[in-house]
Amino acid sequence: MNTPDRRFFLSAGVALLGAASLPVPGRTQGPARAAIAPARIASGLAHPWALAFLPDGSMLVTERPGRLRRVFPDGRLSAPITGVPEVAARGQGGLLDVALGPGFATDRSVFLSYSQPTKDGARTAVARATLSADGAALREVSVIFAQKHASSGGNHFGSRLVFARDGNLFVTTGDRWSESERAQTLDNHFGKILRIRPDGSVPPDNPFVNREGALPEIHSYGHRNVQGAALHPDTGALWTHEHGPQGGDEVNVEKAGANYGWPVITYGKQYVTGFRIGEGTERADVAPPVLQWTPSIAPSGMAFLTSDRYPGWRGNLFVGSLKFRMLVRLELGGARVAREERLLTDFSERVRDVRQGPDGLLYLLTDADDGQLVRLDPRR
Repeated sequence: MNTPDRRFFLSAGVALLGAASLPVPGRTQGPARAAIAPARIASGLAHPWALAFLPDGSMLVTERPGRLRRVFPDGRLSAPITGVPEVAARGQGGLLDVALGPGFATDRSVFLSYSQPTKDGARTAVARATLSADGAALREVSVIFAQKHASSGGNHFGSRLVFARDGNLFVTTGDRWSESERAQTLDNHFGKILRIRPDGSVPPDNPFVNREGALPEIHSYGHRNVQGAALHPDTGALWTHEHGPQGGDEVNVEKAGANYGWPVITYGKQYVTGFRIGEGTERADVAPPVLQWTPSIAPSGMAFLTSDRYPGWRGNLFVGSLKFRMLVRLELGGARVAREERLLTDFSERVRDVRQGPDGLLYLLTDADDGQLVRLDPRR
């Protein structure tokens, strides 16, 4: 059993906040208002990717190699839950996001996104299943969505699952690296955000339902690799972030039918040469990002804070960083970022997922062979 340790990931003599406050160009900067202390809840997870809180206080956690486990509040890990679909566990692929269905209390529905193996490589897919009463098995597993095309290689699958207030499901994808130009066309699911019903059917008000040659699941396009998505607690709008290459990570407010530019309009730079990608950073028909990071922080995971557990942080947006192994706090002013603060800058592992728990506290998953579940305790 793993016991919480408030000193976890903290170096001797290092301030608990471990924060660097950064001005956002054209936006205001303010003082830090709270301190946080990481507490390890569980370890021994193999590259955990996502978590979802169950009503009994335990959590479902995906492991990228293809396992789904329950993590109990005392840190115990269950045996792998049976019934998980086969995954293509290579590169960035494997078992990815997990979300409880809106009717979980009555139907125990669980949704998983993963890289589905095909004869041509792999593709992002979504499965719906029923979690058994004892939490040990998935039953009635069915694939409700799979990308129209597969691709070889193991990069850029997305993939986050977010239920909107109307009960429809947003599914984020990536451009699979080799298919980046297809993010700008509507006859494929590469580099898109999709919107489907919980049974996989297409909502009739999706923006491209009646457009010839367009796939009806598409809700927006021009994305590179979306690994963070969350609903704004007040507006219900879907906020997302996506990876740029050397630069040009973006935070976006997703809108039906919008083009987000990749790979034509972007702040991104080529890995080898450092040259700009595309034709520029602005175009009238492309939705601009709310915020962009150059150099890239490699964002993953996203959560809005709706509690008052951390003084002054209610309504803030939190984003994990794989590259710099930290947590980024964004103060918002409507649909803009007013201030950025970098927390846990002495954290020792890559942050893969960020969630708010039913206790109002923030939880992180770290992406490693011995991955951790960490709770962020407020320190007053």
